[in-house]
Amino acid sequence: MASNNLTRVERVLNKRYVRNGPKSYVYLLNKYKFSPTQPGPYFLGGKVHQQGKHGIAHLFGGKAHLQQVLQKRSTTDAQPKEVPAVDQQNDSLYLTPVTIGTPGQVVNLDFDTGSADLWVFSPRLPKATDTSGHKVFDPAKSSTFTDTARSTWRISYGDGSSASGSVGKDNVTIGGLTIENQSIELAEKLSPSFLSGVGDGLLGLAFGSINTVKPKPVATPVENMIAQRDIPKTSELFTAYLGSYKDEKDADRGASFYTFGYIDQTALGGQTPWYTPIDSSNGFWQFKSTTASVGSKKIARTGNTAIADTGTTLALVDDELCAAIYAAIPGARYDSSQQGYLFPSNTTLDKIPVVSFDVGGREFAVQKEDLAFASAGNGLTYGGIQSRGDLGFDILGDTWLKGIYAIFDQGNKRFGAVVRVDLTQDPSVPE
Repeated sequence: MASNNLTRVERVLNKRYVRNGPKSYVYLLNKYKFSPTQPGPYFLGGKVHQQGKHGIAHLFGGKAHLQQVLQKRSTTDAQPKEVPAVDQQNDSLYLTPVTIGTPGQVVNLDFDTGSADLWVFSPRLPKATDTSGHKVFDPAKSSTFTDTARSTWRISYGDGSSASGSVGKDNVTIGGLTIENQSIELAEKLSPSFLSGVGDGLLGLAFGSINTVKPKPVATPVENMIAQRDIPKTSELFTAYLGSYKDEKDADRGASFYTFGYIDQTALGGQTPWYTPIDSSNGFWQFKSTTASVGSKKIARTGNTAIADTGTTLALVDDELCAAIYAAIPGARYDSSQQGYLFPSNTTLDKIPVVSFDVGGREFAVQKEDLAFASAGNGLTYGGIQSRGDLGFDILGDTWLKGIYAIFDQGNKRFGAVVRVDLTQDPSVPE
């Protein structure tokens, strides 16, 4: 057990991030591999993949199988095309500094409760790879790094893009807490889409059952914190307080941070957390969410569940609920060209309904200012809540998480929340 000084882990605003509604939606189509149920250019379609045994420029021989790949309908060609990297949001609005190795090398990672891999840019990428703008972790410069023989990892997305490489172990420090011998996945191959953002990798905070390392999945940072007793037995948890630049004039000045091993009492604001059991069988922070409210209208959602995902900017819900939300906003409509719901950018706060989602028996609301996600052009705004397509559960990302202080209690297999106090609301469209 290491001696640790537990502190807040501040999230840093990525000032180069450019909000784009359709690109963020395409990112989620890739991440969760669901089929849209509303009209638009993007869809999952079958593509024959040839596992060739011969050839260089073109594979032939071997087995062929049908693979579901994200595609885009063309406006000029009858044949759909694969989705180009430029159509996807491969950057993160907030990044979190993490120190790896001895001496420490600082990289900026996307903390993601919807995945379970810790991967970073590495010098093992092909020499032709342009890593300018990224911090690259070099294991050769760390005296505590060791390679894990015969272990590999690979993350694949619905558009056919992927990241893959080798695995090693080193010390990882997050907010005053040092995890010894944490498995680190070193990128050796990256699709071009991964290079366009400024982040240096990802730190997964979901459950290790969905870690992609083979032949055997590895423990996540939080699982190792618990095993190494880096955090108290009574507080085997982490928390997320996701603020916004819009809230700089509020009491918390738009603070945005994580904690590990303790609950921040200032963030609680004197409230008692509401807890609900989670089902981690799919690797996610998944809980029952059987009602929702749009203004004064309560909507029953029998058997529905939701996951809390800090790696997602939007919130995705079923089509019926989506339609009810935007029907309550004057002038809102579905735009198939942008594959999403839009509403007038000059909509005032009194015309935006309070939208809330159930967390195991108690509803927590989306802040009105967070329903405006990005400009859609022509005086319209791309909504922060969109369709989950044929996915069987809701994805509650930053749009909803900004309205609460979230407690991910891994030791007790429960998810907790209190209302985040935000006295002022800014309905302006984020730039």
